[in-house]
Amino acid sequence: MQEQLNYLIEHYGYLGVTGVLIAGIVGLPLPDEVILTYVGYNVSKGEMSYILALICVFMGAIVGISISFQLGNKLGLPFIRKFGPKLHLTEKRIHTTEKLFDKFGPYLLFIGYFIPGVRHITAYLAGINSLSFRKFALYAYSGAILWGFTFVTLGRELGDNWHKVEFYMSQYSVYFISLVLMIIFVMYLYWRKGLIK
Repeated sequence: MQEQLNYLIEHYGYLGVTGVLIAGIVGLPLPDEVILTYVGYNVSKGEMSYILALICVFMGAIVGISISFQLGNKLGLPFIRKFGPKLHLTEKRIHTTEKLFDKFGPYLLFIGYFIPGVRHITAYLAGINSLSFRKFALYAYSGAILWGFTFVTLGRELGDNWHKVEFYMSQYSVYFISLVLMIIFVMYLYWRKGLIK
């Protein structure tokens, strides 16, 4: 994996990072968190600028999620069901994300970046459910900024140990997802009680 990431950054630089993230967010099976952490590692070595890396990461995530939203809006659920499996968007993932979206709506756009498999579907569902672009952008873009900042900064801070993120994501993703879902549930309860507008 490191060889491919090295090749990507050496030959395509910041634009390569943006392009890969667009493809990953739209649904290609790419290890987005690993890519972001590796970018942070390159920042720690002085081979990339922290600010430029963050800008390219934000642009990739924002463009990718916007494309997904527009596809959902224009082509609907039949498109996802037909072409989703080619993008590793399985029927099970679609069904799970639909249920989550029904419960948590736009909040899932914000936090969904941190749930592998969910971030790829939330924007499609937002488009299918005719969520206004303004509301979509507010939640999805702020989530993209937090997600990108978190993993690039993590890679920068870990330095040579950047690859541990891949291990922890694979070993403990179930616990992480459970924590995220608990946070969403608590936010939902606060919203129901009128404490969050």
